[in-house]
Amino acid sequence: MTPLTSSAVLLVSGGARGITAQCVIDLARHFRCKFILLGRTALQDEPAWAQGISQESELKNQAIAEVRARGDKPTPALISQMVGNVAAQREIRQTVTAVQAAGGNAIYISADITDQTALQTALASHNPFGTITGVIHGAGNLADKLIENKTAADFETVYSAKVAGLENILAVVPPSQLTALVLFSSVAGFYGNVGQADYAIANEVLNKIAHHFSKHYPACNVISINWGPWDGGMVTPQLREYFDKLDIKVIPIEVGTRMLVDELRANGQRPAQIVIGSAIQPQPAPPSAELNTVHLRRKLHLADNPFLGDHVVNHRAVLPMVSAMSWIANACEQVNRGYRFFAFDNYRVLKGIVFDETLANEYTLDLKEVSKTADEIVIDAMVHSQNAEGKKRFHYSAQIMLRALLPDAPTFEPPIIPSNTQAIPGAPLYQDGTLFHGYSFQGVERVLNIDKRGVVMRCVLPPTDAAYQGQFPVQAFNYAMADIGLQSIGIWSRHFYKMGSLPLRAASGQHFRQGVFGQTFYVTMQVRSHSDTNVIAGITLYDDENRVYMVVNDLEVTMSQHLNELFLKNRLPEALP
Repeated sequence: MTPLTSSAVLLVSGGARGITAQCVIDLARHFRCKFILLGRTALQDEPAWAQGISQESELKNQAIAEVRARGDKPTPALISQMVGNVAAQREIRQTVTAVQAAGGNAIYISADITDQTALQTALASHNPFGTITGVIHGAGNLADKLIENKTAADFETVYSAKVAGLENILAVVPPSQLTALVLFSSVAGFYGNVGQADYAIANEVLNKIAHHFSKHYPACNVISINWGPWDGGMVTPQLREYFDKLDIKVIPIEVGTRMLVDELRANGQRPAQIVIGSAIQPQPAPPSAELNTVHLRRKLHLADNPFLGDHVVNHRAVLPMVSAMSWIANACEQVNRGYRFFAFDNYRVLKGIVFDETLANEYTLDLKEVSKTADEIVIDAMVHSQNAEGKKRFHYSAQIMLRALLPDAPTFEPPIIPSNTQAIPGAPLYQDGTLFHGYSFQGVERVLNIDKRGVVMRCVLPPTDAAYQGQFPVQAFNYAMADIGLQSIGIWSRHFYKMGSLPLRAASGQHFRQGVFGQTFYVTMQVRSHSDTNVIAGITLYDDENRVYMVVNDLEVTMSQHLNELFLKNRLPEALP
């Protein structure tokens, strides 16, 4: 990939107004290139009634007077159209002037990008810059409605501007001559958004086009930017309040334009799709009055879950305790749209799932609502199966708490580490049998302190993709991060008792925010009680500013010297030499 240069000629759909226009002005300031700005508004001489008037209220008064002078009735729709047309044309002229002042060169062409013939004719007749070397596709329409209220016309209006518009541009401008293709997509396409099914579909199509285009034209600088909401005219105080409630951050104009400049300045390989903005969380659906019970069935297959090759004891893949909790928490969230996993009580491993001859043909997850309000839902969860004789086996049980809005993450005060403490590297712990975990769970970077009271660790969460996570995607919480936290007890039990350990239950826990793959985090484990065979401890995961990710209270593990031998057998039979 090569950065943008001053010789570039950029065709910009929707480029004369709004946020796209602000981006063009900043690009002109940094690259001093040429821009062909496309829009549907036809430029005309400003009507006499509007000349010299800048205030919107006065423009409306003048428009009303003009309509009455013609003998017509000044309806609100007509007056809005007249004033809006004047404002649109003024903004277009201001954009062209601002681009020139910033050091670029711009021309505006009125053309409907959903009409390929009209677009081709307009460019052939009015392009003074010659060969177009780049495209920025910023055009788009909205028709926000719940899906049951949308019409075919609504869908066509939204979809055609994004998808048909881009297809027509690429039919008129040969892709082989492009050195840059920038698509303005949306976080609505990446996360989905209520009332924007058509908009989400259209933007996700743009994302897929970017990936396809980058594969077939590797010399072109291709990027689809999934923008969050910008802090522009469309973000009213009421809309900002709505975004604040959902913890959606708006993008300041100067920040967004600078990020676009940085992307087009970049040299070298980078993704064809990026997200700039906050995740969109669905709004909670109003809960029904009755308490419901849901039964969810699934089949589990070792081949479908590559990460299980990193959790092997005695040459058998074992479902991690935290992955089973993730399965339960994910299901609770999916059944209760918009509610998010916050806490659990009395989580028990009754009979863990081992991927060997004991693996059941099917597993059932029962979710029984205990109580619910608009703010909180409490659910009893149980995973069970049947053996070959038809006898029911119980595997995991817990009580789950969902919240409509998660509380702010608290601050944790970690213990003071003595100055003479010698840190222990984490890597050898995965080699000497202290820990049996493979790649995706090998997160302990360094044990900063270990004593009878507990353990303090610095960790890094290894990156894994969705395919590697298989049937247990990271959604409600990052179970790999949680597992790394639980390893602190295994390190402690091996250090002081020379025994391996496995978890049995956890009294309770809270989850405040999601951990990110590749990031550094810290774990403090505090021993509550211990015997020759058991340890009970509390675990807190937090960042370098001591803001908490999650807390596990009174986690109980069982210790055994026999586990030392089994932990060394941490590869599946087919992976053995």
